[in-house]
Amino acid sequence: MTRKFILGSDWWTDCDDAVAIRLLCGAHRKKRIELLGIVLNACMEFSVPSLDAFLQTMDLHLPIALDREATDFGGKPPYQKNLAGLPVKQPLRTNGETEDPVRLYRRLLAAEDRIELIEIGYPQVLAALLKSPPDDISALPGAELVRAKVPCLWIMAGKWDADGGRENNFCRNRRASENAAYLCTHWPGRIIFLGWETGYSVITGGRLPPGDPLKQVLIDHGSPNGRSSWDPMLARLAVCGDCAEAGYELIRGTAEVDPEDGSNRFRRDPDGPHGFVRKRHPDSWYAEQIDREIAL
Repeated sequence: MTRKFILGSDWWTDCDDAVAIRLLCGAHRKKRIELLGIVLNACMEFSVPSLDAFLQTMDLHLPIALDREATDFGGKPPYQKNLAGLPVKQPLRTNGETEDPVRLYRRLLAAEDRIELIEIGYPQVLAALLKSPPDDISALPGAELVRAKVPCLWIMAGKWDADGGRENNFCRNRRASENAAYLCTHWPGRIIFLGWETGYSVITGGRLPPGDPLKQVLIDHGSPNGRSSWDPMLARLAVCGDCAEAGYELIRGTAEVDPEDGSNRFRRDPDGPHGFVRKRHPDSWYAEQIDREIAL
């Protein structure tokens, strides 16, 4: 049976989100997985049209939801405006035409028996999903809906090589840190983290040919020779579904995040509900795997 996923992404100032989405879309097109939808948890002018255009370069049309209130993460995204200007076959969707993100999660989860979640952005939408009440979609409150339908949350966040580590997705601002703390405390199932320290030194995307829209994203970002691979490494790990097969050691335990500053801690426990991964191979091994999977 094909495993089903929903992706959450900030699709913001960095470009590794685009590399990860290319990898996931490739797996979807090859029927290795089914990508049911994408939730954007940071908002800027070109969020939805740029993602829609990027998906169209791969001949895909997927449901997109946007947290329109998430405008407080700062920065000036460098590549979305250019993506939104690409020639496309279908009219681009706008920010205002997308579904509420919690409603999209609830609708997709209620319709399937098992859906795994991938998160490569900020945690506030997942926290809001846990807090969501019963509605016309499902009689289950959010936490129970997640418990019933989600076997695993795969998330790129945290810095797990030392207690008290801090990483952007958990510490960008108070919104991020408070919701990260809530997520780690209240998520009713398995969470596997890939941290900052794992993806920083693995550089991917530099081999893409001129004219590839993803290559232009990297150029626009200022990374023509490739970018650190936090998000694509997490995406590949999730698609594989087996940490050892994907080239990692899994450290089991319980993760905690400080709601004040977003710093993370980890208490080891072989029976714990959480885990983070460590690389078992040289950086080049992971880079070769990802570069192969993002080629059109």
